[in-house]
Amino acid sequence: MKIKFCAAVMLAMMALALTVVDAQVNASLTDKDRAEIEQLSVTYRRALFGCKAAEYADLFATPGGYFGSSSRGEVREREALMEMVLSYDRCYSAPAAAADAPRATAPLPTPEIEPAPEGAKARIINSRGGGYYDDVYVRTPKGWRFKSRNVVSDEELAARLTTQDFIEIRQLAGDDHGHYESLYGDHDNISPRGLIAGPDHRPFRTSGLRLTPTAEGVRGSAFLRNNGGRYEDLYVKTPGGWRIKERTYIPPAKIK
Repeated sequence: MKIKFCAAVMLAMMALALTVVDAQVNASLTDKDRAEIEQLSVTYRRALFGCKAAEYADLFATPGGYFGSSSRGEVREREALMEMVLSYDRCYSAPAAAADAPRATAPLPTPEIEPAPEGAKARIINSRGGGYYDDVYVRTPKGWRFKSRNVVSDEELAARLTTQDFIEIRQLAGDDHGHYESLYGDHDNISPRGLIAGPDHRPFRTSGLRLTPTAEGVRGSAFLRNNGGRYEDLYVKTPGGWRIKERTYIPPAKIK
C-alpha cells in the first residue's frame, strides 16, 4: 500500500513539473514585451553601425549573453563585445560615414516573436538572400536583453547550416571549455595577442574557434591557450552528428 502511495505521489509531482514547464514555454508575451524586444533590434542596429561599443554591449544579458557567428565565434565578455564593434573598418572612417547604417530598399519580413523557456525567441531575416539572426531574449532587472544573437549568413543558409550546427561543432572542438585564445589582426592574418614584440593594438577578430563553411564541410582554426600552436580542423556532418574528419596541429615555430 505504501509503495502504491509513493508511486502516486511521484507521478503527481512529475505531472506538476511538466505543467510548470509547459506553462513557461507557452506563457504569453504582452504588447509591451514585444515592443521592448523589437526595440532591441533597432538599438542594436544603431549601436553596431554607429560604432557605439558600450551601448551595443549593454544590449546583452550579463552574465552569459553572447553574440555568435561562424567568423566571430561566441563573443561573451563585455570587453570582447565592445572590441568587436570597434573592429569594423567603418569605425575608422570619418564619423559622418559611420553614423548611419545602410538601409534596405524594401522592407524585410516582420519577425514573429514567440514565448520560449528563457523568455522569448525570434528569427529575424536580415538580408535579401534569407540570412537571419537567431535570437533568444531574457528579461533582466534592466529590461529585455539578448541572451544570444546568432547570425546565419546567406551562404551558410544555402549550405543548410544552422545555429545548432555551429553550436554542436564548437562543443565537438572543445570551444565551450575556454581552451582557445581570442584572435586579433587584419582580415587575413590573425593570431592571439602577445605573439609579436611590443604593444599589440590589432583589432579584435574572433573569440576562440573560427569557422569557415566549405564544400568539404566546415573548416575550423583555433589557437591553443598559453601554447602558441593551433589546430586546423575539418568537420563533417554524419548520420551520428558532427565529427572531426581532420585535425592538424601546427606548432608555434610555423606560425607567421
